[in-house]
Amino acid sequence: MELIKITPDKKRAKSILNMVLLIEERIKNENKVKFVSLIICDYYEIIKELITAILLIDGYKTLSHKDLIDYLSENYKEFSEQEIDLIDNLRIFRNRISYEGFEIDKDYLARNENSFMQIIKKLKELVLRKIKG
Repeated sequence: MELIKITPDKKRAKSILNMVLLIEERIKNENKVKFVSLIICDYYEIIKELITAILLIDGYKTLSHKDLIDYLSENYKEFSEQEIDLIDNLRIFRNRISYEGFEIDKDYLARNENSFMQIIKKLKELVLRKIKG
């Protein structure tokens, strides 16, 4: 895992949290049948950015999305192996969507959206606790 040590940055983490709220608002207004692949990308973006905020508060940054997920897995045991696997699968799907034009079946979103929202809720609570603490 390649992490770069930086000065902890709660201000940037707060800015990321504000951007996450905007992306969540966009998801709520999207057609979940027509834009399923874009919504999957948005859920991944939210999760990635929240993990980035955690690293910033902890005094690290990385250029690797995989390292973000590994950092969360290794340092925050409140996230189960299933949740980490789901995040990593989102990363893979996002890459396929972005670089190959891959289309996600709407059933995937229907089956997993509650899990995405639970992970996001846990990440947001963690970021808020760390900002305050």
